[in-house]
Amino acid sequence: MSEPTPAIPPDPADSLAAVAALRRLADELEDAAVEQAMRSGWGWPRVAEALGITRQAVYKKHSRRLIAAGVELRRRES
Repeated sequence: MSEPTPAIPPDPADSLAAVAALRRLADELEDAAVEQAMRSGWGWPRVAEALGITRQAVYKKHSRRLIAAGVELRRRES
């Protein structure tokens, strides 16, 4: 079975505005979920695996914001 094609507004400006809005929402959801995970004691590798990206990528994207929000980040054990 094939997936249904999403309804695309006839005006390209509306379509692109919808894409931009969805990206903003996805970023906000990711930020909140990563913060929740880190506050719950998850480490970078676990968060990265859940998002399907590298530990380095998730750290680079979220570490400054989390530090500014007062989230205690776990140090990597040697």
